[in-house]
Amino acid sequence: RWFTHFYVVSVLWNGFLLICLFRAEFLGESLPLWIRNMHHALGRDSQSKDMADSEHFSALLVLLLLWLHSCRRLAECLWTSVFSSGVIHIVQYCFGLGYYIAVGLTVLCQVPTNVRNGKKLSVQICWYHIIGVMMYIWASLHQHRCLAILANLRKSRSGKVVSLSHSVPFGDWFESVSCPHYFAELLIYVSMAITLGIHNVTWWCVVMYVLFNQALAAVLCHEFYQKNFSSYPKHRKAFIPLVF
Repeated sequence: RWFTHFYVVSVLWNGFLLICLFRAEFLGESLPLWIRNMHHALGRDSQSKDMADSEHFSALLVLLLLWLHSCRRLAECLWTSVFSSGVIHIVQYCFGLGYYIAVGLTVLCQVPTNVRNGKKLSVQICWYHIIGVMMYIWASLHQHRCLAILANLRKSRSGKVVSLSHSVPFGDWFESVSCPHYFAELLIYVSMAITLGIHNVTWWCVVMYVLFNQALAAVLCHEFYQKNFSSYPKHRKAFIPLVF
């Protein structure tokens, strides 16, 4: 339930960063001074000022996708998911808040400090933008379906919550893995890496973090299912279909 706070912060914070970058790219305005100072501190103002328009558009598009992802997850936390009385460790809670603040700044740091030197962005859509967005939509749809399946396990046909206990989910990607919503999360971040042009090493580091974070959670969940349900499908993997 406390994960809801992460998405509230992400929607507000990354929405603010998205507006700043949008105004800089399309209206020729400068980024706020504190952002320029952060670029300077990280050495990002020394990167090429002659980035192609497609690279500028990639960063703007990924920040938009990140914000949309946070909006959807917030909506699911508020109106789809049915939470038990589970708690979260204060360290994990603080780290989660910090993560959603840092990940937006990570995208913002992919463009130069002065962004466009006062020039407006000329949108250039490339093949990797199309592939990345299509993969993002595909993974997001499956993640929503899987979260809805989990929520419906605790609801009656009329939609009323009747139980907070755990049950074995079936349908969609649950037929292949125990935690398809975690696998979909990984695919969403991979889709953003593709949207950035595939070659962005910084974002692939973010993808690696998501991989290990979600894999650990999936393994723990998978072991819980196996321990508590004797008839749990043996063919299901924990995280990645047919692999892990």
